[in-house]
Amino acid sequence: MAPDLRQDFNMMEQRKRVSMILQSPAFCDELESLIQDQMKKGKNPTSLLALQQIADFMTTSVPTVYPAGPQGGMAALNMSLGMVTPVNDLRGSDSIAYEKGEKLLRCKLAAFYRLADLFGWSQLIYNHLTVRLNSEQERFLIVPFGLLYSEVTASSLVKINLQGEIVDRGSTNLGVNQAGFTLHSAIYAARPDIKCIVHIHTPAGAAVSAMKCGLLPISPEALSLGEVAYHDYHGILVDEEENVLIQKNLGPKSKVLILRNHGLVTVGETVEEAFYYIHNLVTACEIQVRTLASAGGPDNLVMLDPSKYKSRPRHLEPVGDGSSSYPKWQIGEQEFEALMRMLDNLKISPLLPVIPL
Repeated sequence: MAPDLRQDFNMMEQRKRVSMILQSPAFCDELESLIQDQMKKGKNPTSLLALQQIADFMTTSVPTVYPAGPQGGMAALNMSLGMVTPVNDLRGSDSIAYEKGEKLLRCKLAAFYRLADLFGWSQLIYNHLTVRLNSEQERFLIVPFGLLYSEVTASSLVKINLQGEIVDRGSTNLGVNQAGFTLHSAIYAARPDIKCIVHIHTPAGAAVSAMKCGLLPISPEALSLGEVAYHDYHGILVDEEENVLIQKNLGPKSKVLILRNHGLVTVGETVEEAFYYIHNLVTACEIQVRTLASAGGPDNLVMLDPSKYKSRPRHLEPVGDGSSSYPKWQIGEQEFEALMRMLDNLKISPLLPVIPL
């Protein structure tokens, strides 16, 4: 091998090793630990600056080619162009500004926005996914108005109160769509059990919302939703009287609300549960629209009677010798964990802790 080619080859090998180290979760954890230690000591500002620069480089440097997303969407396009921003961008001084619980919820909600985009549930900069941080101060996280779902990160989420007023602007200078939070605030105020709310518009969901028959019991996904509530269309949700009507229509137990001629809403006691219900609701709506189009009308469909199907545990215990203990998965947790691994493999990097076995 010629000397110049050998030198180029050696440089390529060195860069490959450096890239592998930088992308290693163990290196990320070690670097984060070093930054935290330096900030606690309050010394060596030059060393701290160098470490912070490395951390910033890791969160902004991404490979140029990624596999396409499973469902398309803007995130899939961005990945194909090598323009992916990690979900978990809380590093260094940004990280210590939030408690551990809030950091985890920020990562989960930001990852939820990315999933919604991958699955084709987003509609430009509109609609919202929100999460309640705590019940004492009534603080919530919401996307800043103006970001696409594919751009949302943990640090960019805005913290607001029940009136939609900004408490913490996050890492952007964008505001909040207060009219968009009206629906969420009405539900949060009436349902203290709810920690996460999803409101989206999909073509199939909007189609079902405009059908007099509503959501039909023709699929297991439809049956999994429990009691489905409905709310008639009154225009843009800004009326205080309509808030009371929304609260009444949703009721004390329903986890699914279909807004007539508008869109879909699901709620959950966790982020994972809200995701589970919206995923099944979207699927049920798509099944219904396609089935009606091919069957020629509801009279030609086989309807399922929910009362005939007894409820059973969401997840059956794995078969084993009885010597291992398995985690007690809550609704949607196992599916959400699997999708977090998918995002990691797509280099979107939510970096959420997997529930230990």
